[in-house]
Amino acid sequence: MKRSRSITPVLDTSALVPLGSPHKAKKLKLHASYVSDSPFPNFLHPTPSDAQHVHDLLARTHPTHNAVRKTPTATSNSAKTCGNVPNVVEALIGVILSQNTSGRNSASAKVSLDAKFGKNNFAAIAAAPRADVVDAIRQGGLANKKAATIQNILASIKEKHGDYSLQHLAETDEDKRLSDDAIMKELISYDGVGPKTASCVLLFCLGRDSFAVDTHVFRLSKVLGWVPEKADRVLTQAHLDLRIPGELKYGLHVLMMQHGRTCKGCKRSSSGDACVLKTYVKQRKVNASGPDASDALG
Repeated sequence: MKRSRSITPVLDTSALVPLGSPHKAKKLKLHASYVSDSPFPNFLHPTPSDAQHVHDLLARTHPTHNAVRKTPTATSNSAKTCGNVPNVVEALIGVILSQNTSGRNSASAKVSLDAKFGKNNFAAIAAAPRADVVDAIRQGGLANKKAATIQNILASIKEKHGDYSLQHLAETDEDKRLSDDAIMKELISYDGVGPKTASCVLLFCLGRDSFAVDTHVFRLSKVLGWVPEKADRVLTQAHLDLRIPGELKYGLHVLMMQHGRTCKGCKRSSSGDACVLKTYVKQRKVNASGPDASDALG
């Protein structure tokens, strides 16, 4: 099974911090701790079989939802498609704009940002008065924090690479192609970029096998018993990125997001509405010493 990278401090939105923050060292240290070892080494779920069963179950439950990896296109709205665009900096900005808001609001904020400064005119965004960037992305919520994060990241990229570009992360030449771990380290080194944001760029923009844990995936991982109850979102991503087979990461992430958004039965533990994942978990417990639960569920 392919081993991935991971990890950082708590929620991505709490990582919206000023340039020069001490969070950088903490993020990189935490990431290094779980590149090859889970934070829960004695917790053996999910197995590859578990991941496959849930993937197949959700694919049957949401048959019209396409969980096949899509090639990034320049015309996509990066804030609505989890960063599914070929430009790495645009993908990064898109994922930041999508934090803690709806797809509609984040997409609107990206359209407004492009209209104000020109599509991918990162120099103009970086040089603009903060208030102008805030005004352009106001529809997406948390505009003050997100504007500061975007401008600080652009300044850091320019300082490090001499240009507003991270296209070296998308290099496909085998002699120049960076490892997933190297890309993760680069991305989380920027203040305001946590493991979920970095993982989305890896998964959707760069076509790498990374397992991003957003609010929906985190909640459903608890429902499925894939992580201990004490696990936070960051440690959940560290654990699942190592446990889930690489070929399932894209589809499973997309399907879990779709299910989390649409299923009323798993949003609250006290909900009386039906949920195929809750049924799956109950059936597994009933058949713990019998036939495989996936067979019992059809």
